[in-house]
Amino acid sequence: MSAPASPAPLPGPPNLARTVRARRTGAVPGLRHRAVAPADPATVEEVDRRLEAWAHGLDLFPKAWSGDFSGFQFGRAVVLQHPAAADLERLTAAGKLLLAENLVDSCYCEEDEGRGGARRGLGGRLILAQSAIDPFHGTPALQEQWAHGVQADGPLRSYHWALKDYAAFATPSQTDRFVHDIARLHLGYLAEAAWAETRHVPQVWEYLVMRQFNNFRPCLSIVDAVDGYELPEAVYARPEIQRITALACNATTIVNDLYSFTKELASDPTHLNLPQVVAANERCGLKAAYLKAVEIHNEIMTAFEEESAVLSATSPLVERYARSLSDWVAGNHEWHATNTHRYSLPNYW
Repeated sequence: MSAPASPAPLPGPPNLARTVRARRTGAVPGLRHRAVAPADPATVEEVDRRLEAWAHGLDLFPKAWSGDFSGFQFGRAVVLQHPAAADLERLTAAGKLLLAENLVDSCYCEEDEGRGGARRGLGGRLILAQSAIDPFHGTPALQEQWAHGVQADGPLRSYHWALKDYAAFATPSQTDRFVHDIARLHLGYLAEAAWAETRHVPQVWEYLVMRQFNNFRPCLSIVDAVDGYELPEAVYARPEIQRITALACNATTIVNDLYSFTKELASDPTHLNLPQVVAANERCGLKAAYLKAVEIHNEIMTAFEEESAVLSATSPLVERYARSLSDWVAGNHEWHATNTHRYSLPNYW
């Protein structure tokens, strides 16, 4: 049996702004998604106020980054993603975790953001980041040195204190679930960085395997805790529950690829995203590849919806969990589709 042909080089143009006219607002045409109610402005404002005070109190980033903080719309993101949240404290905790995850990504991983991120040596930085939420246990003197090291670095501080606030209302099982899903995320970061260093163009299935780890799963790990209940570990661990969780995470991660497509290619034409990988493997143009990526998303999203419906009929608690996942996916899509500070779409329709 002959080996599959190697993918072509990534086809992204060097100046996407000149070759693809972007439209600024609205959902990706033909993308399967559920419409959601607008985020309550008063709730968004209060969550943002709390998050800004928290970030300022911990000195997590310099004032020069304040525009990116406000442009990201952390408060609006979590209000959309958790419409059934039990209270403002839980929404704020979700926002802290989201902020911390983005701070680690920007400062440790993303070379094009000018904040010190680099592919080289990433593993060493990420293992220390993992320790900020998965504490080191050793001699008292060494633990003191570790604790000092965690508090001396903004991204590490953000991880540490965000998890502390989440663990104050989450059960130990829910907290441990999140810690393990952050480790999955870090593994995905390392795979993406390794491919970038070696200029490896993965096959489509390989890319989506990487994105199943480098995705939004930590955000979806907390949906039951934020909504004020727990899906017990014995239920959460069931293969069929793990599958709908993974399908939800994978669908929403492809959404991110589609909405960040023009932004990423304008800053780095070799950046891996699903349309780029499809174009390289199928040797087609970016427009055809982008539309194929929409089809892949829709197939995964359909599987999530259909399988969730079947499982929901077996238990009111599973039904509630599946709804929490669906709410997060729908709200996150709305955030992407309407956040014109961060995202724009190619004019492919």
